[in-house]
Amino acid sequence: MFARGLQDLGWEIIATDGTRAALAAEGITTRSVEDVTGSPALLGGRVKTLHPKIHAALLARRDDPSHRQELEREGIEPIDLVAVNLYPFAGAASKSSGVPLDQIDIGGATILRAAAKNYEQVVVVSRPERYAAVLDELKQRGGVSLETRRVLASEAFSHTAAYDAAIASRFATDAGVQFPDELTLSLRKVRDLRYGENPHQQAAFYAVRGEDGAMTQMQQIHGRATSFNNMLDINAAWRIATDFPQPTVAIIKHQNPSGIASDNEITKAYRRAFMCDSVSAFGGIVGANRIVTRELAEAMEGTFYEAIIAPGFDDEALPLLRGRRNLEILAVPGHAIVGGRLGSTSSRAARKDGETFDFKRIAGGMLVQTPDESVVDEGNFKVVTERSPTLEELTDLLFAWRCVKHVTSNAIVLAKGLATVGVGPGQTSRVVAVETAVRKAGENARLAVMASDAYFPFPDGIEVAARAGVTAIIQPGGSLRDAMMIDTANKNRMAMLFTGRRHFKH
Repeated sequence: MFARGLQDLGWEIIATDGTRAALAAEGITTRSVEDVTGSPALLGGRVKTLHPKIHAALLARRDDPSHRQELEREGIEPIDLVAVNLYPFAGAASKSSGVPLDQIDIGGATILRAAAKNYEQVVVVSRPERYAAVLDELKQRGGVSLETRRVLASEAFSHTAAYDAAIASRFATDAGVQFPDELTLSLRKVRDLRYGENPHQQAAFYAVRGEDGAMTQMQQIHGRATSFNNMLDINAAWRIATDFPQPTVAIIKHQNPSGIASDNEITKAYRRAFMCDSVSAFGGIVGANRIVTRELAEAMEGTFYEAIIAPGFDDEALPLLRGRRNLEILAVPGHAIVGGRLGSTSSRAARKDGETFDFKRIAGGMLVQTPDESVVDEGNFKVVTERSPTLEELTDLLFAWRCVKHVTSNAIVLAKGLATVGVGPGQTSRVVAVETAVRKAGENARLAVMASDAYFPFPDGIEVAARAGVTAIIQPGGSLRDAMMIDTANKNRMAMLFTGRRHFKH
């Protein structure tokens, strides 16, 4: 215990009433704040440490004669070390329907800031994880080095800033302000990454405080530390796989799916996803929304993968996967099948309408938006062609529409039997995206359906799909030439649905 270690080193400990009682139960003697200030706690304990005798003891510079004289005149003893655990606002906020005002720490945050400002004179400890290291340095050196004090001060200011950010965010949410004039972000480092986008770049993974996303709950079972690029692809694989209620597998390369498939068995889903583009699958990331079985682990043999992420792995699958060189095995055990689909079983701090923010970095700032988390809503889709899709086509169209949301724009997805057969990602021309998807699909393009993340500005993309044997299309619509697109589809006996919603992903 930190307090016991300080006491053993001969330190006098000053504590507020609650802390004094807890320490007294452990046999640790402390001096009360009221004894130091000569003033009782006010307003039911709201005002205890907000007193000149506390803050003068923290802020006084020992190398300034005038400061020393004032302390002596007022009978104030300097304070050499501050350790504060702030009220658990974030935890209380997650369980409260409103802002838990009594859990907003004023005195503790103020003490931390005062001590951190005077770090050359005062040791400030804002994180319990630092207790052991500080005690060890005190024992070994008889004091704490200036370098350590500077690091601790930095942590204290970061800690109070993050604390204030959580409070500001909750106030904004409670007030219904979705985009406040000053948006405060609080990030917590989860882990260092192996390297950045390239090996010469350093990188780390930070979580947005208050958001319990799958990547922050992810546990690495096996393999080397993840890299920046792998984290992006792992996230993409997980988001895609968990966007489907049926057993689904997504294989990702450079944040785009090389294959997605749903089936009644997870191994069948993997095999069909792999068949979409077996060449691009090499070196990719596999995401599954069901427990990985031995059968699935065996099906993956023969292809090099960087990582696999799933809700879990059965005991027979893990030995096979661990035997693969450099395979990162990642589990998200906090997620399970809920209400027919995969979702988090833990609470998630949310903004208005249950949405979290999506951030994209640009020079000098960030772009902030609500995420594209819309689900398929068949009631809003409109058949615009003379021929309506068959039930089989409609099932595949809905699957393809959910897939195309996860492909970089301009995006085209060809699907058949709840599996992608061709993906055309990230093209500057929509017709080229169609040509790419058709080329990858080959003969599998015949009797497939096509999803486009945005409208067709010209009929050439539809004509390319028709020549390849595509029978039905789903797209947002909204082009000035929509009538021409509909006419082209009718001439080729294709069914076409307009969704009224675009799914760009940049």
